[in-house]
Amino acid sequence: MSEFGASCARVTVACSGGADSLALALAAIAEIEESILDAVTVDHRLQEGSAGQALRTAEQLHDIGYSTVRIETVTVGTQGGTEAAARAARYRSLLPASGDLGTAHHAVLLGHTADDQAETVLLGLGRGSGPRSIAGMSRWRRPWGRPLLELGREDTEKACQEAGLDYWADPQNFDPAFTRVRLRREVLPLMEDVLGGGVRSALARTATLLAEDLQALDYLAARVLAEVWQSGGVVDLEALAAHPVALRRRALRAWADAMGAKALTAEHLLRLDSLAMGPRRTGAVRLPGAVDAVRTGTTLRAVPVDA
Repeated sequence: MSEFGASCARVTVACSGGADSLALALAAIAEIEESILDAVTVDHRLQEGSAGQALRTAEQLHDIGYSTVRIETVTVGTQGGTEAAARAARYRSLLPASGDLGTAHHAVLLGHTADDQAETVLLGLGRGSGPRSIAGMSRWRRPWGRPLLELGREDTEKACQEAGLDYWADPQNFDPAFTRVRLRREVLPLMEDVLGGGVRSALARTATLLAEDLQALDYLAARVLAEVWQSGGVVDLEALAAHPVALRRRALRAWADAMGAKALTAEHLLRLDSLAMGPRRTGAVRLPGAVDAVRTGTTLRAVPVDA
């Protein structure tokens, strides 16, 4: 926990009033210099009485030592379903607190635990989202910090009980209409029973190990991209073809990102790789961000759509 205080000029704790985020708030106030610390609670306005709950959470935060507490009221849209839309609205409301996202000067701490990590890994597996999704949530990816990923929900509840804090049990955390709720209350308990326990910690450990492997692959892919990069961002496809597919595709993703094509899906990447490595020596693939990847012979270049 103290690592965030040591490296950041400002640290904001996001707190819903639940056991996980209250335990996070307790740990942060104990270990991080108070002068750089504040807290925020988000009212999603999805339930009757949500404004009152936000006020109660703010009062609890003041009681345990936070001098600066903000309540952010958001409007939740419909894109991607209620879960995804609420998460997007919440994160948008927290972003202003993070300052310049290109620096590490401001951190926003989130109360995700090993239980949340296990659910994230299962979702990634079920959706076939690839290793980056199965690697789960990072402990630190600026501006988001998740100091509790190695703790379980029972640990956070115990911390609140020992501190004499009444934590909020969000009714939506028990609503089977939400995918994560069914994973938490139906799928994971069944897996624990069938496999003899230890599933949550095993899934969280898998995420950690895979994240370490991905870090190494990303490092190697950056070296590959530097090798095949020519003047003006043109890619030497003959040089690229000499590398294993995992590094080649990561290099192509990084190249596309550098050329302004953001948020590539797996389908975009496969089409881009097919263009780069296929037998046809001319062709183009439209990428997000209004960019065309254009192959001419043994080179690949990015062309803005309106060019």
